[in-house]
Amino acid sequence: MRILGIDPGYAIVGYGVIDAEGGRMAASGYGAITTEAEMPFEDRLMRIYERMNLILDRARPDWMAVEKLFFTTNQKTAIDVAQARGVILLAARQHGVEVAEYTPLQVKSAVVGYGKAVKSQVMEMTRMILHLPEIPKPDDTADALAIAICHAHTGGCSLDPRIRSELIKHYRS
Repeated sequence: MRILGIDPGYAIVGYGVIDAEGGRMAASGYGAITTEAEMPFEDRLMRIYERMNLILDRARPDWMAVEKLFFTTNQKTAIDVAQARGVILLAARQHGVEVAEYTPLQVKSAVVGYGKAVKSQVMEMTRMILHLPEIPKPDDTADALAIAICHAHTGGCSLDPRIRSELIKHYRS
């Protein structure tokens, strides 16, 4: 199964493509869509939409896993991120890609095994699970890969429990 993980935003959209098969996972591509702060907001949305279409055309994922929005303070930021998320979901629908949504707690639990894990733990486990030489940058990219891993765990092709247990023991020691 090919999964495209998305960490939505309007300045930076992290994306990560993984292939998950029989408990094994490998990254097949990742990066970030960026927009400049001085761009009109509508142009930022258009860039995100156009780049998302290119990614979907190239990656041809079976699923898109997207982080659910969770904002408690800044409503303007929440609305702007929601708009960017909307064009991302539109692109997925137009490409016939199924979408799954996960909360940050679900992602942390699926990747680290602990819902209150800190960001550095999630990033390091993501690196280890995907056998990457280093944690991808920017952080939004690593987050997108973690979201894709979350879907792989909950979407029917989870990591072999023995490997997961060894990874967790290794990281916690």
